[in-house]
Amino acid sequence: MNTYLLDTNVWLRTVQRESPQHSLAVEALATLLTQGDAVCITAQNVIEFWSVATRPTAANGLGWSVEVVRQEIDRLQTQFPILGETTEVFGHWVSLVTASRVIGRRVHDARLAVMLAHGITHLLTFNHDDFRQFPITVVTPGDLLASSKQP
Repeated sequence: MNTYLLDTNVWLRTVQRESPQHSLAVEALATLLTQGDAVCITAQNVIEFWSVATRPTAANGLGWSVEVVRQEIDRLQTQFPILGETTEVFGHWVSLVTASRVIGRRVHDARLAVMLAHGITHLLTFNHDDFRQFPITVVTPGDLLASSKQP
């Protein structure tokens, strides 16, 4: 059994029924839970979700109202714990960006340091390449489903 951080892009696809990746995201999340794996989120996930969900559809968002977004966040919090933002997270982040030589906008991806502070090593994401330089196990929904169907 592993504990996975649910990346915002997977969470978003679970609520975007029109997305070509919707079924894949829903099935991958269900597979983790069926296998007995734990799933968690971070405050950063919630902030990113809020940003995309409240952004107009013309600007590549969901166009949801504040009330609907708040309901979705509350729903997700009842299913998955939010990892705490401890002072230890900052130390992990500084070490991570230094060791991996992260610069520019990619420093935001290094916020996954919260995983390291909590001893979590697996990330479920559609963006494998964004995280390959970090010392974590990056799993895409497609890879997860392919490996769960092997004997």
